[in-house]
Amino acid sequence: MVIGERIRVIRESKKLSQGEMQARTGLLRCYISRVEHGHTVPTVETIEKIARALDVPLYRFFCEDNVTPRPLGLPAKSEHDKKMDSVDWQWLRKQLRRMSDKDRETLFFIAKRMARRKRHRSTPARTVSAS
Repeated sequence: MVIGERIRVIRESKKLSQGEMQARTGLLRCYISRVEHGHTVPTVETIEKIARALDVPLYRFFCEDNVTPRPLGLPAKSEHDKKMDSVDWQWLRKQLRRMSDKDRETLFFIAKRMARRKRHRSTPARTVSAS
């Protein structure tokens, strides 16, 4: 699948230049050119910027045709599952109410750090050189 080629086709169908795309996305025109010619693979975040700039849904870059993909057929939750979710949330709210403000702040701080670490885990670690 060549996303760059699809980006170019959609951009040209909307009669936009790469310079106009630069203004809409904040990405350099030369970067957009490199993506469209397959020399650079954009990140998902970059593809989202481009989709917003072109005013198209994100799936248009990944589907083979212009047909809207079917939603996933996820199984509906049973009444038992819904009840257990409710019980779990009630338990969590009860435990949070029992905590001191300082303990609650510490818990939320740790949760934020863990979420941030998980989100950035795919980026390579930075090394600091001693000067």
